[in-house]
Formats: sequence, structure tokens, C-alpha cells
Amino acid sequence: MAKKTTTPAKRYREDMTEMPDWMKKKKCPNRDKFMSGPRILPKNIKGKEKLADLIDSTFLAYNSARLKEGCQLFTQKMLEPDVTIGMSLSGALTPAGLGCSSIVPLIKAGFVDWIVSTGAILYHDMHFALNYPVMVGDHKMDDTELRNNDIVRVYDVLIGYSDCLMATDEILREMLIQPEFQKEMGTPELHYLLGKYCAEWERKAGLKDVSVLAAAYRAGVPCFTSSPGDSTIGMNVAGVELRGNKLRLNPSIDVNESTAIVLAAKRSGGKSAVVLWGGGSPKNFMLQTEPQIQEVLRIKEFGQDYFLQVTDARPDTGGLSGATPSEAVSWGKVDPDRLPDAVVCYTDTTIAMPLLTYYALSRRPARKLRRLYDQRGAMVKALTKEYFAHNKVKMLDGSAPELD
Repeated sequence: MAKKTTTPAKRYREDMTEMPDWMKKKKCPNRDKFMSGPRILPKNIKGKEKLADLIDSTFLAYNSARLKEGCQLFTQKMLEPDVTIGMSLSGALTPAGLGCSSIVPLIKAGFVDWIVSTGAILYHDMHFALNYPVMVGDHKMDDTELRNNDIVRVYDVLIGYSDCLMATDEILREMLIQPEFQKEMGTPELHYLLGKYCAEWERKAGLKDVSVLAAAYRAGVPCFTSSPGDSTIGMNVAGVELRGNKLRLNPSIDVNESTAIVLAAKRSGGKSAVVLWGGGSPKNFMLQTEPQIQEVLRIKEFGQDYFLQVTDARPDTGGLSGATPSEAVSWGKVDPDRLPDAVVCYTDTTIAMPLLTYYALSRRPARKLRRLYDQRGAMVKALTKEYFAHNKVKMLDGSAPELD
């Protein structure tokens, strides 16, 4: 009888069916748990895939995987009906077109309920409402020559100095001296009033959905600016004050209203989520709502339920923009029991924001608008009532607070 032979490949496969003796002797009690994730073996990209499906199937490792996790967290959990979503914005996002492409669609779909932004983002947003052109340029251009030709540069974005920036300033100053601005207010009211004008400019120019301020006005989304003097809007507010303008921005109004939004989300039986694009002052202002509740107002609370941040900052320098959700737990900003629902993706907002916007709009229907701007007064009253109930204090003049 002929001797049975096997090929090397067959012998290799047969050998691999049984674990080697040395591995049998090694104790690995948790190996199955650690190796329980999906296998990395994506199909070849054909060029016909839908973008959201491509994110799910091929963003498998490193920061692509973190972006996928962020898209899934936002879409599957944050967009549930009982979740109030705050979004912080920093960096020159509107000059790059992200206001038109992403932020406005998120507002219209009810995917963002309140915003904290730099003043610069909202100022440059006004160029789009006014139909003033913002142009693609080149980061290698000669800046002295640009200055001599009346052009300013934001990396590879070009803006006319006289026919865009100064023209916007002229119109802004005319607005700020109108009767409705002649009082003390917080930045949500300021931006709501500006948004009303922006919506009218859009209409007159025959434009649709190009301005964040106009979209927020129409949707009742309050827009806070944590450093109102740190932008051309704030500069013009200061400029007309020299002429006797009565507009006064009170940061305490902003602190109380933003804190009231988060507390109202929790007290309604719902959850609170934050989406942080970049860092800086907007990130801190949005996250400080929980320490304000717990530390300053001494109201029992546990932190944000959902946390998503896109940043290019390192955590090891101690800067806020790189501060992780686990670090935020130590400040009471994030509920420690909710850390599995916290994602940090280290990438560029200009890459991640359009991808997340597309993913969310393709996976979920629009939500009913919360119109939190219209509820600010009631929410602050509820916050005040709970503050006095928890602390058993009186007004500074000794009188009882008027809570009705």
C-alpha cells in the first residue's frame, strides 16, 4: 500500500488546529475577553460604498477608530429624544466653510440644542449672511504682499480687508446702536438679535442656510460666547460704548443660563451631552456648568452623561484643550459611571466635522427642536429655586428670595 503524503501547506493547517503544548500550560484566564472584538479583515474598497458604511467598516484603528466611535456615540446615544446636546466651537471654522456645510445642518436637524462659540467664529459667520466673499487661497502666499493688496489670510483662506471685514464692521455698528440693544444682556440675547438681522440679510440676498447665527435664531438655539471681548463683535461693542451706547454684556447672565440648561436637562429625567470641537475657552465654559452646579451652588449632581471631543492638543502639557474625560471626572465635569460613553479623537475639526455631520444625518431622522432660547427665563428660575432650597440662604439684604 502506498504511503500517504501531505503537502507542507496541509501539514501547517493541521498543526494549527491544535494549540501547542507550551501554550496549553500557560494560564490565560482572560484571553477570550480581550480577544472578543471584531476581527480586522475589511473588504476591498470598491469606490461605490456609502460614506457612513465606509466609516463603520474601514475606520478600524487609531484615530479613525476613535472618529467612528464618536460618530456612533453621537448618533446612537446623544441623539436620543431625552438628551440635551451642547456643542462648543473654537478655531476659525466659519471662514473654512464649516458653518454652511456642517453647523447649520446640525442646527436645522435638531442635533445641537445650545452652543458655546468663540466670538470670532460668529463674527466671520456674518460675512456669509451679508454675501461677502470668503475665498480659497494658499498658505504659501507672501503676507506682506497680501497686506499691500488689502487682503487678510487665515492660513489658506483669504478675506478682503475693506470690502469684507470693514464693511461687516460698519453694518455691525449700525445694528448695535438700534433700540433693542440698549440694555444689559447676556451673549445669547446679543446673538439672537444679531441672528434676526442675519436671517433677513440671507433672505434679501437670495441665500439659504449659509449663516450659523441666522439658523440658530430660527431654531431657538442659544449661542454663548465665553469671552465676548475677544473678537471683532466685542471690539465693536466697546467702540460704540465710547459714543454712549447703552449695551452692556453681563457674563453672570451667561454662567447662570448655561448652568440652568444642564440642570434642566437632568431634572427633566433626561441626559446631558457635550460635543467639543477643539478646546480653549468655549470647551471650559461648556464643561464648567457641572462644577457650577456642584461646587458653587452646592446642588447634588454627577457630571455630563456623554462626552465627545475632537482635538489636536496633547494632554501631557496640562492644557485644557488636551484634557481628557477621565481628567474631567476629577473636577465633577463628567459622571465617572459614564466614562465608557466618552470619546476623544485626535484629529482636525475640518476633517471630522463634515464626516460626523454626514454620518448623523444619514443614520438618524431630524429631532424636534427644543428651542432652549425661549426657555431661558424659566430654567434660570428653576435653578434659583433649587439653589435656595439646597443652601437655606437668604438674599444679601436679608430678604427672602422671590421664586414665584
